[in-house]
This record gives sequence, C-alpha cells and structure tokens, in this order.
Amino acid sequence: MLDQGAPPHNQIPAAPASPGVAARLMRRKPVERLVAEGGHGEGGQLRRSLGLWQLTMISIGATLGTGIFVVLGDAVPKAGPAVTLAFVIAGLTALFSALSYAELAGSIPVAGSSYSYAYATLGELVAWVCGWCLVLEYGVSVAAVAVGWGQYLNELLDGTIGVTIPAALSSAPGEGGIINLPALIVVLLAMAFLLGGARESARANTIMVCVKIAALVLFCAIGVMGFKSGNYADFMPLGMSGVSAAGATLFFSYIGFDAASTAGEEAKDPKRDLPRAIMLSLIIVTALYVLVAAVAVGAWNWKKFDGSEASLAGIMNDVSGQTFWGTLLALGAVISIASVVLTVLYGQTRILFAMARDGLVPKALGRIHPKTRAPRLNTVIVSLFCGALAALIPLGKLVDATSIGTLFAFGLVNIAVIVLRVRRPGLERTFKVPFGPVLPVLGFLFCAYNMSSLDTVTWVVFGCWMAAGLVFYFLYGYRRSRLATDDALAATAEK
Repeated sequence: MLDQGAPPHNQIPAAPASPGVAARLMRRKPVERLVAEGGHGEGGQLRRSLGLWQLTMISIGATLGTGIFVVLGDAVPKAGPAVTLAFVIAGLTALFSALSYAELAGSIPVAGSSYSYAYATLGELVAWVCGWCLVLEYGVSVAAVAVGWGQYLNELLDGTIGVTIPAALSSAPGEGGIINLPALIVVLLAMAFLLGGARESARANTIMVCVKIAALVLFCAIGVMGFKSGNYADFMPLGMSGVSAAGATLFFSYIGFDAASTAGEEAKDPKRDLPRAIMLSLIIVTALYVLVAAVAVGAWNWKKFDGSEASLAGIMNDVSGQTFWGTLLALGAVISIASVVLTVLYGQTRILFAMARDGLVPKALGRIHPKTRAPRLNTVIVSLFCGALAALIPLGKLVDATSIGTLFAFGLVNIAVIVLRVRRPGLERTFKVPFGPVLPVLGFLFCAYNMSSLDTVTWVVFGCWMAAGLVFYFLYGYRRSRLATDDALAATAEK
C-alpha cells in the first residue's frame, strides 16, 4: 500500500519557489549580521581607534563650517532678522533626527549610517534609495563646502598680501569663471589626509575644530560691540514663508552631525560613544549657530547680507574699523571649513565602503589597504568626483541639492526607529528616543515640511538623481547584492 504522503513514482518534487520581485526588493539584512560584519572589507579590516572625544570632534568638524561662514549670507535675505528663528527651526528638525540616529547608532554601530539602518528595517530597495541620497548628501556637500572655502581663501589673501585669485580660476563656469581651483585644491588636500588613515585624520580634524570654535567666539566678542537694536525692529519682513525658506536652506548648516555614525566600525566602544557623540555635537553646534546669527544680524542691517558670501569677515571689519580682525577670522574660516571637507569626505567613503561590502556597488570600493587600514581606492575615486563638482558647479545649486538628499535620508531614519522597535523590541539599545514614537514621527514631519519649502528646480534635480539611482540598482545591485547571492546559493543547494 502506497504511503499517502509520498509523491507518485512518476513525479519529481518541485524545487523551492524563488522569491518574487517584491520579496527581493524587501529583503532585510539581520542586525546581528550587520554588526558581525563590522570593520570587514576586501582584503582586511578597519582599525578601531576612535574614542568619544574624536567621534564628537568628527561630528562637529562635519557640521560647523560653511553653514555659518557662507550660507548665512544666502539665508538672511530670505528671512531678515528672523534668521535666528530659522536656525531654531532647522535645529529642531536636526534634533528629532539626531535622537533617532542616536538610538540606531547604539543598536547598529556600523559604517553605513542611515543606509545600514534602512537595510535592517525597511528592506534592500529602501536602503539603496537611502544610500543613494547619502551619496548626494555627502558628495555634493563636500563640493559646496569646498566652494565656500575658496571664498574665504580670497578674503585671507586680500587681507594679508593684497591679491586675490582671479575670478576665472576661483569661480565655476556658471558664475563667469573657468574652474574653481581653490575648491578643487582643498578636496585634494583632504584626500591626502584620509589616505593616511582614520586615526591620523581624526587628529588633524580635532586641531581644526578647536580653531573654528575659537574663530566664532572671537567673532561674537567683536561683533557684539557693533550691535544695534534697530536692526531687529522689523523682525520678520518676509513673513513666515521667508523663515521657512531660510530654514530649509539653513538645514544645510546642520548636515554632518550624523558623521559620527559613519565611524561606527572604527570606534573603540561604538554602542556607548556614538549616541553621546551625536547629541553632544548637535548641542554645541546649535548654541554656536544661534549666538553667531544673533550677533551678525544685530551688527548689520539684514539687507546688507544680500550677495555677501563672507559676511562674518565683513562685519568684523566694519565693527573694528580695520581689516586685521576680518583677516584673522578669514584665517580661522579657511582652517575650519577645511575640516568640514575632511570629515564629510570621510563619511562619504565609509558609506560607500558599507554599500560595497553588501554588493550594491562595485567591491573595489570596499578594498582595505593593508598598511593604513583605510579604503584607499574608494577615497581617491570619491575625492576626484567631489573635486570635479566643486570646481564646476555654483554654490547655491549644491546647497539645495544637499539639503533635499539629507532631509529624505533623515526622514527614513525616523521611520526606521519605529519599525525596528516593532520588529525587534528586545534588541539591546544603549539609547532610546523618549516619548515612544512621538518624536520620530515629529522628526519625519519636520523633514517633510522642510523638503516642501525647497524650490521646483531642486525637486527636479532630486527626481533625476533618484531615477539614475534606480536604474543603477536594477542593472547592478539587484542581482549582485550579497543577500541576492546568498538566496541564489541557498536555492541551488536545495535543488
């Protein structure tokens, strides 16, 4: 008598059905696997050498720079004296996202930042979109910061030796120049530091961060002497819409606080130190931004900021009646903005390192140099790409493109916190966002609100960037990702 549960002798059991397209797009990488793979790359491992102090300096170094030294001149004409309120709105947006970053960084301490968090919670397609946004955020912001560095370099040269770099060699083609040579040079200098390894780069960054904080404190000490209360008489001349537009632009000033999360695989104690570094850096940066903006608008009428790309140096010259203090501030700006280029470029290389390890971008970007324990080829390729953008694209276009990519990625991080709490309630968390899902939801809404304030051209550029990213993913990453490879091997083994 035949066993009722056995298949007929002339039938072969069907092979396990391969997952459908939707299932493949939603495949998630387990948190334990993400953490276990931390530090591992092609041919070697990253070196764990960064403590709380270095991580905090990396976040401050990536955040505090062009946003206050250069972008202030773009934001004040939009909001008037209410630019201080715009800084607070942008800071609140950053704060809600920072809380979510802190929770996820303590739970998933890896180099991929929000890309890795999305991979663990929202699936591969969303992770790819997030990673592609991070490429826009970090890569384009490096270029924007480098452009700002060139402007202050001209201020410094003018104040010291009385010459400036010709416009043809210090402006992008869209602004009447041929090439922005200073912007290209500072990116290449940062590349040289990064090729030496994370520990050496962190030391250089710490020195530069101390210089930039000293420069801003010096500005406040001198600028407050020219404070005129009448400059605040018409506090919101362009209404709340102007404040919103300025806030969306100024969000660029807060980009970088998440840089510590990209160092998760080179931190000595990432679960403890990453959340602390993220929150400490944001508190310090926000306090400095609001203080500097309040002093700047008090010293200059808001209409005077229009077209001024080195406004802080101009204010110091006007208040003191001599060029020495403005020149000294320009020196501090040149050093401090260089630290932003260094740390943001570092973050970009580590995100691509994580994506390469997952197979979503070419594996060569995850190759570790045996001596420096850093991804050298990755660093060179990213630096040349960012240097080309800095040399050829005007500042304003770079700032808005960076802001929209960042806001999108931050919005996903807030969602990821909620999803991970539902799916993995027992996961170890060294930091938790207070008030349950309320603050992550607010963080997402603030990001969406700021994105809605950006102009149509920025949205078109963002849409084109996303379309290009999806084409790349379906032509390359969809089949080459390590999760896809693992699924294929498992299906083959079961046949």
